[in-house]
Parts: sequence; C-alpha cells; structure tokens
Amino acid sequence: MSRTGNPYDNAQAKSFMAALKKEEVYLSNYETIEAAQARLPYFIEDVYNRKRLHLAIGYVPPVKFELKQEQAHPQILT
Repeated sequence: MSRTGNPYDNAQAKSFMAALKKEEVYLSNYETIEAAQARLPYFIEDVYNRKRLHLAIGYVPPVKFELKQEQAHPQILT
C-alpha cells in the first residue's frame, strides 16, 4: 500500500464494484436481500470471469487468459 490518500490504492476493487453495479445490480429488481446474495456468485463466476472482456489482459475473459498462460508456460506439479 502506498501513502494515505493515493487514488491508486483501491483501483482494482473500485473497478470491479463499478462493473458489478452497472452490469448486475442496477439492471435487476431483487425482491429480497437473499435474492441479491444468491445472484452475486453467478455474476462473478459466469459473467465477470467467463464472458466479460477485460482491458488489462488484452480484451479476453480471465478464464481464457489463464488457459492461454498455462498453455504458453506449462508448469510441472509435484
């Protein structure tokens, strides 16, 4: 962490929260808090990690990026 007040401390978390709000929360009409809590894992795993394109990794979803990295740099697990 850098010094207090540095705007880059939470940039990744803020970016994720902005995407969550714009792409899920504001577009849904939840009946209860439990309904919202049940929907969030779906958004994170199926939408954010598997479908949504990410600028920082070359406009590919994180899952595809990780697979590409594994293929390019196979590691031997012992």
